Amino acid sequence: MDLRYEAYCFADRHFYDVQSPSETADDDFSHILPALPEGWTQTDKNIWRHLHPDGVRLPKQGWKIHVSATVLNAAQVLLETFEHLVPKRIPFKYLRTRSIVLARNSKYAPREGSGKLITVYPADEAELESTLRELSEVLRGQAGPYILSDLRYGTGPLHVRYGGFVEQWLEEDGKRVLAIEGPDGALVPDRRKPTFSTPDWVSLPACLEPHLAARRAGDAGSFPYDVLSSLHFSNGGGVYLAERESDGARVVLKEARPHAGLDRDNVDAVARLVREHRVLTRLAGVPGVPSVLDRFTAWEHEFVAMSHVPGIPLGQWLGRHYPLTHHRVDEQALAAYAQRALKLVGEVERILAAVHERGVVFGDLHPLNVLVDTDDSVSLIDFELASGIEEGRRPTLGAPGFQAPPDREGFEIDEHALAALRLYVFLPLNAVVELSPVKLRSHVAFIEQRFGLPREYCARIVEVLEPRDAAPRGPAVTPLDEPEPDWAVVRKSIAAAILASATPHRHDRLFPGDVEQFEVGGACFAYGAAGVLHALDVAGQGRYPEHERWLLEAVRRDPPKEPGFFTGAHGIAHVLENLGHHDLAGELVDSYAALLPGTRDHGLASGLSGIALNLLHFADSRGEQAHAARAVELGERLATALAQAAPPGGKARAGLLHGWSGPALLFTRLFEHTGERRWLDLAERAVERDLAETMTALDGSTQVRDGNFRTLPYVGVGSAGIALALNELAVVAPDRPVVGRLPELVDACTGEFVIHPALALGRAGLLAALVHAGGPRAAVDKHLSALAWHAVPHQGGVAFPGIQLRRLSMDLETGGAGVLLAIAAAVDGVPALPFLRAPARTGRWAQPRSIPEKE
Repeated sequence: MDLRYEAYCFADRHFYDVQSPSETADDDFSHILPALPEGWTQTDKNIWRHLHPDGVRLPKQGWKIHVSATVLNAAQVLLETFEHLVPKRIPFKYLRTRSIVLARNSKYAPREGSGKLITVYPADEAELESTLRELSEVLRGQAGPYILSDLRYGTGPLHVRYGGFVEQWLEEDGKRVLAIEGPDGALVPDRRKPTFSTPDWVSLPACLEPHLAARRAGDAGSFPYDVLSSLHFSNGGGVYLAERESDGARVVLKEARPHAGLDRDNVDAVARLVREHRVLTRLAGVPGVPSVLDRFTAWEHEFVAMSHVPGIPLGQWLGRHYPLTHHRVDEQALAAYAQRALKLVGEVERILAAVHERGVVFGDLHPLNVLVDTDDSVSLIDFELASGIEEGRRPTLGAPGFQAPPDREGFEIDEHALAALRLYVFLPLNAVVELSPVKLRSHVAFIEQRFGLPREYCARIVEVLEPRDAAPRGPAVTPLDEPEPDWAVVRKSIAAAILASATPHRHDRLFPGDVEQFEVGGACFAYGAAGVLHALDVAGQGRYPEHERWLLEAVRRDPPKEPGFFTGAHGIAHVLENLGHHDLAGELVDSYAALLPGTRDHGLASGLSGIALNLLHFADSRGEQAHAARAVELGERLATALAQAAPPGGKARAGLLHGWSGPALLFTRLFEHTGERRWLDLAERAVERDLAETMTALDGSTQVRDGNFRTLPYVGVGSAGIALALNELAVVAPDRPVVGRLPELVDACTGEFVIHPALALGRAGLLAALVHAGGPRAAVDKHLSALAWHAVPHQGGVAFPGIQLRRLSMDLETGGAGVLLAIAAAVDGVPALPFLRAPARTGRWAQPRSIPEKE
């Protein structure tokens, strides 16, 4: 679970965003600060406001100071820090608003960034020492969360770590990560783990040695339990499996950090843990509820020890048993699952009834807080939001799709969550219903028909979950919900929603999309304007000159940070070239050539294979063989890298965007370009390297292994991505032995349930893989039909939720533009992604075509 998304949900109820409408004069910190003197530059970037004195040059990396604060004292801490740093001309940045401070310190915000209000950039270690010494006096007595990634200076709100002063990026395990330079000048990850550490080659400044010693002394203090493993982490603290030293009893320890893990009422994790201890004491002896054993304080943190409850979270249980993820399922399996799921829901209802008899509102019923043991016995855990019915309290936190609306109170809060759980065990898309309540009836109609559920069971779900002020609706709320969708209308409706969401007045992004757009920029192919304009054009939904102008201006105003295709310059150049903006397209390709020697990633998303494929595209579109020659050079580098590739590890990477399937696609295209058969050999070896990361999934299909149990069928990372690359190889070399693996990869694309609609990590990608590889028509039709599960009416069109289903996305990799491309591939036969040939329309495997060979 990527915790970054939580912080981007505070700003807007429809889209992931950083520009909050709540940024009023009272909310924006700039209004409590003095005017900057002349000679300073102020720049807003995402959630941060950067202040830099003109003429001061900083190194690329070094020791930085972080100042922490609570929501309540943030304004005072910022003002006092500002008044100290500005006269000394020391650069710094700060969080722009109080609402951002709350979001960054909320329970499910990333732990490594929690507590940071201000980042100070000393020019050297001498300035580091003097600034720490002086600021510690200025801010004496101010409270703030401990910044887990840092070393605290003294006992106040100052913390330090070694890291980057400027943004540099590289790709690691399929993700873009911030980087610093190692001793040899090569980029290495700038680790931001929730524990203090320094790079191997960096020495701790002498002024910090006493503070590191104090930290170690605190860590070595007495603790009455031996921690065996961690079970869960949030920004508020951890949950651990432990043994009590006094008698060896196995317990669960729950930890709470002061001033961290805030809810929207600014209540921290410590206050909630104290409440949980009180509630569990009240519930002593209730079957299915943990027994409270102890409460104590250690190293500033609060702890509660409780009995260990066996089982796995209901969401994990669903992942192992839910039949609609399988590529083959019969009515008997559906009936058996339905009987078992109904029994589990009944057990949850029984425990809730016992909790209510004690006068307690649970307040936080959702799949992570329901544990299922091997015998299907059920327990409830995590009572930190529970309260006595007499308190009249409403939970201020809640899981998406399970939190009760404001008009529910008392035991109705739990009844709402229980109804949501009744729906979840048969169609786990509750977040979509929260995002668009009009989807409720069609979801319930589906589970009633598909699983043969009792009508009264389904009627109860609708009765409880439907908003009380909503007029009854029929099931068809979007063109995709129609029994026989008109695909021309569907495509037009998706385009309408995309265009209605455009914000040409903003500089940071044109179309709302994934949170990554705020890191890589709003122009890129994966998450930005380039990919959306590409999808609209390729899918026959038109050209939009005003939006193309935005893209042109954005590239000139804020050039891409890297050369890669999906996240950098080459993807933007590809789209500009196809749209006829040849001059800027050529400038981008040429100006980023100098960065290619330092690019080591092999992937299609950000690495050499995507860049080389685009160079071949430019060679074809312009007839300039210099581009092709550079593509061949990059292919040679990738051939060497493939020969030296490390063996597969435990973490998934294989797939089209981040695995060796991207280079396999490049090698196939280089064979077509040169006629040299050695490129086919390399393509086969690259596919085999990705296949080495696959395993037989629970349903018998071949999917990419991700850890010990989880498997992935997707395009970006997963077996569908391998299938796309292997299908391209099969077209030109059908007799290669590896081509025989294609059907088993295609099988993995046929499961009925997919959590996301996205192209890279969801249903649209599985649909695209089936269409390109000539998969079963019935499976294609099933995916087209099931897109309705995620289809949300928006501004007179149809939109789709992005990653985590919390907010809508319009981008190509995670949102509506990618769904539009997949539908166009299925209905119109256009390529779902650049560098793929048009899909087979015959319903059979793609047919080979003759390619001239060179001797």
